[in-house]
Amino acid sequence: MEKVSWKVDGMDCTNCALTIRKYLEKQGMKSVKVNFATGNVSFDAGTELKTDQLSKGISDLGYKVINPNGNGQSHDGHSHDDHDEPGAIFSSHLKRFLFCLPFTLVLMLHMIPGLTIHWLMNPWIQLALCLPVYIVGMSFFGRSAWRGLRNGMANMNVLIAVGGTAAFVYSLAGHLLNLGEGYLFYETAATIITLVFLGNYLEDASIESTQKELKKLAKSQKVMANMIAFDDQHKEEVFPVENTDLRVGDLILIKTGEQVPIDCKILWGEADVNEAIITGESAPVHKIRKDTLIGGSILVNGTVKAQVTATGDDTVLSGIINLVKEAQGEKPPVQQMADKISAIFVPIVIGIATLTLIVNWITLGDFQPALMRSIAVLVIACPCAMGLATPAAIAVGLGRGARKGILFRNATSLELFKDIKQVVFDKTGTLTTGNFNLKDYKVTGQISDDEFRQIVYSLEKYSNHPIARSISKAWKTTGEMGWKEMEEIKGLGIRAIDREGNTYQAGSYRMAEKLTTDDTHNVYIIKNNTLLGWIDVKDELRPESKNVVQYLQARGIKTILLSGDRLAKTEQLGLELGISEVIAEQTPEQKLEKIAELTKATPTAMVGDGINDAPALAKATVGISMSDASHIAIQSAQVVLMNNGLKNLPAALGLGRHTYITIKENLFWAFAYNIVAIPVAAFGLLTPTFGALVMALSDVVLAINSARLFIKKVE
Repeated sequence: MEKVSWKVDGMDCTNCALTIRKYLEKQGMKSVKVNFATGNVSFDAGTELKTDQLSKGISDLGYKVINPNGNGQSHDGHSHDDHDEPGAIFSSHLKRFLFCLPFTLVLMLHMIPGLTIHWLMNPWIQLALCLPVYIVGMSFFGRSAWRGLRNGMANMNVLIAVGGTAAFVYSLAGHLLNLGEGYLFYETAATIITLVFLGNYLEDASIESTQKELKKLAKSQKVMANMIAFDDQHKEEVFPVENTDLRVGDLILIKTGEQVPIDCKILWGEADVNEAIITGESAPVHKIRKDTLIGGSILVNGTVKAQVTATGDDTVLSGIINLVKEAQGEKPPVQQMADKISAIFVPIVIGIATLTLIVNWITLGDFQPALMRSIAVLVIACPCAMGLATPAAIAVGLGRGARKGILFRNATSLELFKDIKQVVFDKTGTLTTGNFNLKDYKVTGQISDDEFRQIVYSLEKYSNHPIARSISKAWKTTGEMGWKEMEEIKGLGIRAIDREGNTYQAGSYRMAEKLTTDDTHNVYIIKNNTLLGWIDVKDELRPESKNVVQYLQARGIKTILLSGDRLAKTEQLGLELGISEVIAEQTPEQKLEKIAELTKATPTAMVGDGINDAPALAKATVGISMSDASHIAIQSAQVVLMNNGLKNLPAALGLGRHTYITIKENLFWAFAYNIVAIPVAAFGLLTPTFGALVMALSDVVLAINSARLFIKKVE
């Protein structure tokens, strides 16, 4: 399956997104995600991806695919920049609004009490002023409505097109049949169109503001770099290039105050690096030779020469941006009801408007006020507000999370946080730093210290366990033993057989329990069922661990420590941190069973290293991975705390909870607005003009409420 991500222009509401999703699914595309608020469309294509055919199909629906082939061209060969087509007069809602505004303002002059402008009462002048506005309006709303109806989907523009046309045709008929001033409502038609263009522009601007955190990240992707090359005399030369021109393996020079142009590894020098753009932590991190630098971070102090390790979509920053964009296209469960209502909303409103016309005509005995009331119903009804309620809040929540070093893989995980009643912690690398130091060791067999160290290094260098890595780093030697067979046993340790057939083991007490009763050590070394010795290491407690545990318990969330370590050590750590329950000596399989049991009982979040605990993380209600940024691609958790940022766990939980609260507030106001406004319009208490203005502002209110998440205290 090939993953495809497109930017589609022209979507105005949930119905638009639904139309595109149904079309792509009909064409055999899988996992289709469409976000009308951001214009992002992603799907899994089969073995044969017909880009031009799909792009043209979406164009026939009334939308435009920007850059379908990754070359900046749409299917018709023209380049596009978001909403604007170069050379087009009415290429954006703002331009349409500014064009229509002067005509509409002049038309509205005769509505001002006490102001009489005789020449403006001429129906031909009113028609001349209204006609340009109507033509521009119908070129957008009418065309969009027709394409939607042609494809079996009635979008919001159907309501505007019908309302505007009804007012215009009624006025034109009254004018041509010379029925008098009481039939002239040209200003109503013009005002509806102009105000809805204003509303669409304000909505676009509001949505744009919800993307600001993501745009800050994206802006850091294209910068200049100092590339190192060598002339024919093998002398080093440095010249500027765009980072998009760099390739893996290229050498670059980065100096104090410069932005790291792309993911790379230090070959020479050392520096203090601000990685706030990735981790949310502004305190500089000291980097030395062989350390990795993440594109977008800033060298606060120092100069380094580095080798490019990743480019394009393979960089950490691109991975974050793509992850957030994809998550923004996800629909949490709370959105499903709104989607169902939006899909049938337009036909229902047209039905209510028709009923309003008939009932008012019968009861009032006058067609004119009955028509105005039905037009008001059409104009005031705004399914866009319902469609915008969730995407706007999610965009802000995900964007703020990414800025703080919290990555949500999908929108569902944001919503699930509201139900979390207990949090399970892994021990090593989660509550502790995972940076072990050798504390003590003892050789019990008939071998020398040097032989013991050689055996230990030769075994542990093949393990990814943090303890093994720390030991192999401390006892690194050139006299490494060779192995005929090598096997790492999860939850136990590592086993190897040398060329003479001797079996060596390095692992936990369970490997040595038949050889000794002393279970207080970290690593036991065994040769042919003979205990050669043991090693103790010390792991540092994360300074923020206690505060995080206290935060959770203060909010009534139970804390559990789940570890494969010995019971005595695990209980000691649990007591030190004040953790509610301690479960120790668990294999990865037992951890998985325990998490399944806990999750079944009550919504449970698990925080682990994301690699060794992958199955358990996936089984939890919400899996939270403690991981270095460079490992994002291999995580199985729904949430990733960048650079082992346990301190961000309260913010992640709070952000999830408050995003859900914001979605509920948005949906409440969207539904309440329509429930109240439609009857008010039907009873003649709201004019079409005022209805258009209120409708235009409704989306902005929701966007502003969503934007509060940027500054709202969530912890």
